[in-house]
Amino acid sequence: MAFFSVIIPLYNKENFIENTIQSVLNQTFEDFEIIVINDGSTDKSEEKLLQFKDSRIRYYSKNNEGVSITRNLGITLANANFVAFLDADDYWHPDFLKVMFDYCTRFIKAKVFTTAIEVETSQKTFLAQYSINKTFDFEFVNYFKASKKESVILTSATIFNKKVFDKVGVFDPNIKSGQDTDLWIRIGLVYPILFIWEVLVRYTHDENSLSKKPDLLESKMDFSKFTELEKTNSDLKYFLDLNRFSLAIKSKLAYNKTLFDYYYNGIDLKKISFKKRFLLLLPPYLLRFLIQLKLKMANLGFGSSVFK
Repeated sequence: MAFFSVIIPLYNKENFIENTIQSVLNQTFEDFEIIVINDGSTDKSEEKLLQFKDSRIRYYSKNNEGVSITRNLGITLANANFVAFLDADDYWHPDFLKVMFDYCTRFIKAKVFTTAIEVETSQKTFLAQYSINKTFDFEFVNYFKASKKESVILTSATIFNKKVFDKVGVFDPNIKSGQDTDLWIRIGLVYPILFIWEVLVRYTHDENSLSKKPDLLESKMDFSKFTELEKTNSDLKYFLDLNRFSLAIKSKLAYNKTLFDYYYNGIDLKKISFKKRFLLLLPPYLLRFLIQLKLKMANLGFGSSVFK
């Protein structure tokens, strides 16, 4: 049985999948299986994938059902005790699995292991910024405190013991955008995160990604399942308010007043910064200008978030 099961959901990534697969095959630690699930791609993704002839690759194809159902299927197919997800346009540096193996075997009681990332834009590649004080090569961190800037759990940069999913559940297929955050919250409520400072993953920033489409606002997570918990967990409350702020801004840009009011009214305005309170009051046309400016700055490596 392999030590790691690497789950790669594939949907219309013909320009990236070869580089992504090759980054796994180039790993210095070789005890893994790759589970690629084609979620109804309509481009040449399958053709590009099938060029690889490696016995460690297991390929499945199905109708398009979304990334949550696809990843959950990968979990059920995984033979290893440790699961890694890799998006079909991201990239692992050669020692990613070796470093993760070292930590998994060194800290046998830990269940979630993640590493720092670099972000690739159309203009530049730069290091992600984290709200963590570096004291050593790794830190055990509270997910909510550590994710005020960049989430310390990125799908392509994290190893999960399969027992995690038995405890907190899997990806919610009812959430079309934000399903990752929903699962990370459930994980953060139960487990400390072992965060490794070494940069071992390259995340591809896609301005046209699914999560950025305004028509998906209605199907984003609404945080209602955490209403009671956030009353007594201040770290969770602040983390959720950062996300509410982001979604309130997106709702205003989409001229969806109902959703804007929903997210805005859930924020403890006394706890967020003056800048955020000010942005929430701006008209959509001015917000759009500022966001375009921020995106251009992010592409050049000056800040990695539009809304935080």
